Amino acid sequence: MMNSLKKVLRTIPDFPKPGIQFQDISPLLQDPIYFKNTILTLQKHHQNDAIDIIAGIESRGFIFGSALAYALGCGTVLIRKPNKLPGTVYQQSYDLEYGTDALEIQTDAFQPHQRVLLIDDVLATGGTVSAAQQIIQSHFDVQLIGATFLLEIIPLEGRRRLNDLPVHSLIQIP
Repeated sequence: MMNSLKKVLRTIPDFPKPGIQFQDISPLLQDPIYFKNTILTLQKHHQNDAIDIIAGIESRGFIFGSALAYALGCGTVLIRKPNKLPGTVYQQSYDLEYGTDALEIQTDAFQPHQRVLLIDDVLATGGTVSAAQQIIQSHFDVQLIGATFLLEIIPLEGRRRLNDLPVHSLIQIP
């Protein structure tokens, strides 16, 4: 299945700026069979992880995180760009391959001791997911059990920024 997934994804050169090879997951989302099989594959991988809640990173992490939370029977939390969440939030700034940004999470997003899985569509340089890891680990008494991705761009070495956090990706691009 992973080889067929690679074929349905497309690379958009020079987006959002010159030199970036954007990995577009839209064709996968448009095809109900590919999307369903992707979620079922992630569910199978994480079915024994006793996940309490999935933290989806804006914005494509919301899509996979919500569907996977439904499949696993657990909750989901949104990690968003600044000024998108109501109420009190924690914020973490980070660098990405084409600039800087920040993430926010509501201060009541987790209950103590929950088992949390991070999810996003692509692991590139690791800046975004590293910021999500930092914001969770520095503000919440939870067990961050890992991070999972649809796609990992191996040469960018994003997993190195995640220290000892277990990383899973369905597709690896060499």
